[in-house]
Amino acid sequence: QVKIARPRERYHAYPFELSGGMCQRVVIALALACNPQLLIADEPTTGLDVTTQKAVMDLITELTKSRGMSTILITHDLGLAAAYCDRVVVMQKGRVVETALSADIFANPQHAYTKKLMQATPRLGVSLRDLLPAEERAAMPAVFTSPRLRGEVDTAKRSEAVAGEGESPRASGSVEAAPHPGLLPASGEKEKSSPLLIIDNLVKEYPRQGATATLAKLFARKPAPEPDVFRAVDGISFSVDRGESVGLVGESGCGKSTTSMMVMRLIDKTSGRIAFDGDEIGEIAPKSFARLPLRKSIQMVFQDPTDSLNPRFTAARAIADPIMQLGDIKGADALRARCEELARQVGLPLDLLDRFPHQMSGGQKARVGIARAIALQPKLIILDEPTAALDVSVQAVVLNLLQDLKRSMGMSYLFVSHDLNVVRLLCDRVIVMRAGRIVEQGATETVMENPQDDYTKQLLTAIPHPPLPVH
Repeated sequence: QVKIARPRERYHAYPFELSGGMCQRVVIALALACNPQLLIADEPTTGLDVTTQKAVMDLITELTKSRGMSTILITHDLGLAAAYCDRVVVMQKGRVVETALSADIFANPQHAYTKKLMQATPRLGVSLRDLLPAEERAAMPAVFTSPRLRGEVDTAKRSEAVAGEGESPRASGSVEAAPHPGLLPASGEKEKSSPLLIIDNLVKEYPRQGATATLAKLFARKPAPEPDVFRAVDGISFSVDRGESVGLVGESGCGKSTTSMMVMRLIDKTSGRIAFDGDEIGEIAPKSFARLPLRKSIQMVFQDPTDSLNPRFTAARAIADPIMQLGDIKGADALRARCEELARQVGLPLDLLDRFPHQMSGGQKARVGIARAIALQPKLIILDEPTAALDVSVQAVVLNLLQDLKRSMGMSYLFVSHDLNVVRLLCDRVIVMRAGRIVEQGATETVMENPQDDYTKQLLTAIPHPPLPVH
C-alpha cells in the first residue's frame, strides 16, 4: 500500500539499509497499521529531496482519499501546504493567527506573519535580500560592490568542460581542472587564478552486504565469498574556484553527502584525486588530516544544528572548540573576546553565549554552527543542508548571513542541498548528481532556465510553489 519496492526483501532490512524516502514509507505504514481516522504528518518530508518529497506527499494524499481519513500536515514549507492541503492554519508563538482555505490564504493573506512567511519563501526571480522584511534588510550589513569581495567569478574565463565525443559538456561531469592536467603549482607558487578545490575521477565504494549477510559470515564455518561493492560515488570530477559558491544537488542517496565527507577527509576515498589549494589531500588518512594545519582551511556546517552541537557545551564553548584545537589564541580572556567577535559577526546576541543548545532556537543554533565554521578563517566551507531543518523566515536570515560572510571574508562554498530554490539564490554554479554520477553542471541560471538532462528537468518540475498573493 505504501509502494515499497520488493517488499519481501525489504521486510528483513534495517533502517540504515534503506534510503530516506524508503524509511519514510515504513513510518507511514506503521501509522496506517491500526486503520486510523486521523493521520498527523509532522514534517514528513523534511530532509528529503524534491522528487522523493513529491512521491511521499502523493502517497499520503492517495491514502487519505482511498481510506477516507483526515490528515493534519504540520510543515514549514508553504509550497507543500498550497499544493496538498484544503485548508491552512498559520500559528505564531502558540496562537492561531490566521486560518482559511488554501486558495484564499495564499491569494490574499491577511495577517502580517502570514505575509512574512510568504515573502521569505524562495521563488524564481526573487533575490536573497527580497526574502527579508524591510526592517531586517535595513539592519543587514551593506552589500559590497567589488566583484572580488562579492566572490563573483568571471565565467567567460572558466575553462569549458572537457567532454567525450558526442557528449554534452554540461552533462559529462568532467572539467579541465588545471592548466596542465595532473600538475599543480609547487608550494609557494600557487596561482590565485587556479581552482581552490579540484576533484578528479573520485570514487567511493562500500561492500554490498546487509546485516543478515554479516551475521551469516560471522557464524559460517567456511570463508564467506567476497561481497559485491556498491559505488556511492562513481568517478565524478569538478572544481571550485576561489570566492565561488558551488551547489551540489541530487536525490537522497545520490552520493552528495559522501562526496562532501571525502572532501572534508572525514572518510577515505576508494580512488581518485582531491586537491585543495595546491596540496594533494586525497592520500592523507582522515585521522592524520584532522591534526594538520591545513585542516583549518576547510570547515563544515552540518545539516541539523541540534545534532551537530555538543549538548554539554555552551554556545561559547562550542564556538571556541575549533580555536582550542587548531587555533593560536591563548588565554581565557583572549578566547572569550574572539568568541564574542564571532558572535557579533554572525548576529548572535552575546547573552546567548552562556546558554546550552536546548536553551536556543533553531536559528540561533544555526548561527553557532556557522560561527564555529568561520572561527579559523577558512578558505572553503562545506555546507551540508544547513537550512533544511529551519522554517522559511529563519532560513532567509541564515542564507543572507552566509552570503554576507562569503562576500566579506572571500570564502568559497560547496553547498550540498536538495532544495534547488535555495541553491539558485546562493550559488554561482550548480552540479546535479544522480546515482553517484554527475549528470549536469553549469552556471546556476543556465541550468535552472535551460536544463539539458531529463533528471534535472524532473527535479525542477517537482518543486512545490505557493501561488503568488494578489496585490
